[in-house]
Amino acid sequence: MSKSEGIIQAEVDKAIEAALTEITGSASLADLKKAKGSILGEGSTLAGFSARLGKLPGDQKAEAGKMVGSARSKVTEAFEARESELSSLEEAKLLEKEAIDVTAVGRISRTGARHPLTLLQEKISDVFVGMGWEIAEGPEVESEWFNFDALNFDADHPARAMQDTFFVEPTEQKLVLRTHTSPVQVRSMLERPLPIYVLCPGRVFRTDELDATHTPVFHQVEGLAIDKGLSMADLRGTLEHFARIMFGEDAKIRLRPSFFPFTEPSAELDVWYPGAKGGPRWVEWGGCGMVNPNVLRASGIDQEVYTGFAFGMGIERTLMFRNEVSDMRDMVEGDVRFSQQFGMVL
Repeated sequence: MSKSEGIIQAEVDKAIEAALTEITGSASLADLKKAKGSILGEGSTLAGFSARLGKLPGDQKAEAGKMVGSARSKVTEAFEARESELSSLEEAKLLEKEAIDVTAVGRISRTGARHPLTLLQEKISDVFVGMGWEIAEGPEVESEWFNFDALNFDADHPARAMQDTFFVEPTEQKLVLRTHTSPVQVRSMLERPLPIYVLCPGRVFRTDELDATHTPVFHQVEGLAIDKGLSMADLRGTLEHFARIMFGEDAKIRLRPSFFPFTEPSAELDVWYPGAKGGPRWVEWGGCGMVNPNVLRASGIDQEVYTGFAFGMGIERTLMFRNEVSDMRDMVEGDVRFSQQFGMVL
């Protein structure tokens, strides 16, 4: 056995064997890179031999240096060979995983569709555009004046409370997420020339929990007509025409006395729906009435000359009983299978 004081061949051979065992035992590139420090790094046995060379007598350094250099070369070559081998294996696995069988039957991607709420909102809008009405829109973050005060809500009206309304901080700004699309009606009365016939569809917000029949974010469509000589008869005629288009020629409506701050007189609107599941029946649809003179006054309209009517209903509720949707959560979960039931309209 070749020998040099302080470093012996057997010791070097043992270090080589241990390094080669660790190299061949590395099953992946990640494992090999993790083991590199103990095989070739500063803390490795081979690095320790190099440090000891400096302490040997001059006449022994050459032979010991050859031993250590040969050992480092063997280990380095083995490391690089294993690294190349593992790299090739992992690349082959990746290529196999990403391989495309050009002879396989193609996969048909499920095409998305426009949401049924959007389609219904556009259908409703088309009905009123066809009657000569205009579509009006407004901001979803609204001032309390437009959302409540101009609509004749008293300062202590329950609808203003935190239980019903999302207030925007800081509350001193008196901004809310609109609770209905009625502020768009007020803006229309302030900005548009008379007479006014506008439909106001849009998203509204209330502090409801999401369940089968409620959602904190939903859609409304409201109508407003301001002209000379309008009466409840005009309101009823408009709503009957609307109901027949939405629910069939046999549909009819009834108005039940009610109260809303922004209309006087006010009425709950029911629709007789011949196509209802389980047979024809009356369904509560929305609210309506003649525009309250206080609302006209707040908008600068002479209530002695002009009268008006207004109505509103939820689009989600309309979709639920018109298309037999039993759970409102289906409308907000974004599952394309829900939209497919209504036709894949793009």
